[in-house]
Amino acid sequence: QVQLVESGGGSVQPGGSLRLSCAVFGVTLDHYAIGWFRQAPGKEREGIATISSTDGTSTYADSVKGRFTLSRDIAKNTVYLQMNNLKPEDTAVYSCAASRGNTAGFVMWEYDYWGQGTQVTVSS
Repeated sequence: QVQLVESGGGSVQPGGSLRLSCAVFGVTLDHYAIGWFRQAPGKEREGIATISSTDGTSTYADSVKGRFTLSRDIAKNTVYLQMNNLKPEDTAVYSCAASRGNTAGFVMWEYDYWGQGTQVTVSS
């Protein structure tokens, strides 16, 4: 059974940092690309970052480029999203998703498995 479990969300002041984790069970990161999405209240889900399966190449949406960084630990089968210089507009539920193959984009239908999400709130 495939399961993705996010953790690391919470509340932080503007300018602060958080690191989200996506622990993957049932499939391996060397065969599945991982994407991070977020959904703010009243808004559509937005793809923000992806990491490829073969070599860990990352891509970022313009909204987070330069502030967010993806990494992965193959041994732990976990992907990390380091979020720096957080802004109030980053407030959302953040979810990770797995897509079989090397790469995936920011389109939800490309992904086969989803986590439940973790809340990130940026407020002073």
